[in-house]
Amino acid sequence: MEKVKSLINYFSKGEIILWFTSILLIVVSFCFFNNGGYLTLVASIIGATSLIFNAKGNPFGQFLMVIFSVLYGMISLTFNYYGEMITYLGMTAPMAVFALISWLRNPYNGNKSEVKVNRLKGKEIAFMIILTAIITFIFYFILKAFNTANIIPSTISVITSFVAVYLTFRRSAYYALAYAANDIVLIVLWVLATISDISYMSVIICFVMFFVNDIYGFINWSKMKKRQVDVVNE
Repeated sequence: MEKVKSLINYFSKGEIILWFTSILLIVVSFCFFNNGGYLTLVASIIGATSLIFNAKGNPFGQFLMVIFSVLYGMISLTFNYYGEMITYLGMTAPMAVFALISWLRNPYNGNKSEVKVNRLKGKEIAFMIILTAIITFIFYFILKAFNTANIIPSTISVITSFVAVYLTFRRSAYYALAYAANDIVLIVLWVLATISDISYMSVIICFVMFFVNDIYGFINWSKMKKRQVDVVNE
């Protein structure tokens, strides 16, 4: 009971409302639109929970992201979204593991539940852009070889996903904006899938809520960054 109270106190009222609303909408949309795909429901709940922990800079969020990435890769396979499957299983999940290690190794002021926010310099940003271009070029031909459905938005998803996981690994507050951009791409992808199968509507609702959570994540990380810098300057 004490652990439950401690966990509740760890989050602000606004964060609890955001998490509860996300879960509620995900469950409701699943009940209305999904035809027994419980894997989608489980993945969505885990994903939404990981985002609220990530918004706090808590490494546990990255642990949950590893699980979500594996489950989402499996879901993507059901609609031949090989790009999403390869991206999440071959890139997002492994990078989430590296991010977890990075966050654990860089706690803020010894607080293991809050990561130290990092600021990328110009040279590293240039390196990230070049690396993203190379990864995108390689993935495009891989997706083409697999006859990936909706290859253009799938390729764009690779771009936003790689930038997001890289920034997450490097502990940059802008990781959340990159994920928000990726959410928009994924919403488009699953809207296209819903045209063929209405049951995928629950996945759209999931990523709409992910978008809201990622925007909050950026806002909160910006506050964390300012607070951490102010403490150092005192």
